[in-house]
Amino acid sequence: MSKLTYLGKRLLMSIPVVWLGASMTWFIIFMGPVDPATRLLSEGQTRNPAAYEAAQTQLGLNRPPLEHYLDWTTNLFVFDLGQTWLLYQGSNVNALILDFLPRTLWLGFWAVLIAVFVGVPLGFYAGLRSNTAADYVASMGGIVWRAMPNFWLAIMLIAVLSNSEAIFFGFDWQSFGVPLDALTGSPNMSRIGSVEGFLAATKKVLPAALVLGSASMGNEMRIGRTAVLEVRNEDYIDFARAKNVSRRALVWKHILRNALVPLVPIITSEAFLLIGGSVLVETVFGINGIGWLFFQAAIQGDLPLVGTLMYVFILMIVGINLLQDLLYTLIDPRVGLEGN
Repeated sequence: MSKLTYLGKRLLMSIPVVWLGASMTWFIIFMGPVDPATRLLSEGQTRNPAAYEAAQTQLGLNRPPLEHYLDWTTNLFVFDLGQTWLLYQGSNVNALILDFLPRTLWLGFWAVLIAVFVGVPLGFYAGLRSNTAADYVASMGGIVWRAMPNFWLAIMLIAVLSNSEAIFFGFDWQSFGVPLDALTGSPNMSRIGSVEGFLAATKKVLPAALVLGSASMGNEMRIGRTAVLEVRNEDYIDFARAKNVSRRALVWKHILRNALVPLVPIITSEAFLLIGGSVLVETVFGINGIGWLFFQAAIQGDLPLVGTLMYVFILMIVGINLLQDLLYTLIDPRVGLEGN
């Protein structure tokens, strides 16, 4: 089996996963214990049969369930996401997602980048220098960082950065480099094509990205250290040493590359947590991303919008799974061979 065939099979297998996720979302939202029609009505209108019937008609709930299900899922699959009912009432959901999603993707991109390019190298460094002072410091730091709750770290970071001039002897985070008008808030994604706009948008999300990637950073550090230790004890490493392979080639070609293989599912699974964690982090830092939009739709009872955003999250998770399969084929040459 070629690698291209392997990736093609994985792509086909993702289709029923998306369908099942969308079907479960429809059942929970429209057939669950909470009636979406009542959420569209004020407290006084809930006792008015005519108003309730009008809300059901508006949502299409007066049709047979199978007909409503087929219509709803078909609209999702062709990305006809309709309009909002309560939050930004009457707005096109496609336009809302195109407006809010780039901020979440920008935040998630930097959160993953921080976790991978800080956590993985520190884990590899600790593994290559096991049982030394550097190993103990890195491992302890990873455990402590992993144990800090995201919501607590977010509040502490905002408090520190808002008073950075007093805490860090005159260093003011908001005026450093590209000045920011406020510590919290949404990045301006419309100017990201320019150097100044790129730096401003990056600086705006960096504190939130550090919080969002903090748990992943500590976990990847710990797993990376363990992976390096396991690879160092493999027979082929001893064989390479016996053939007088240089230490540079031994570390980069044999140890680190093979240690990356068990890290791929760890990194991608942590990315799943970043999607869920973005709801909390975006709310604390005031970043109007897709996580913040989901939170607002949930607390205001806009259940159709909640269901639509759940579908978007499902697509993001399936996309991360496909990215994991692609990384496997690039890192591990055995992937895609017959029998896998």
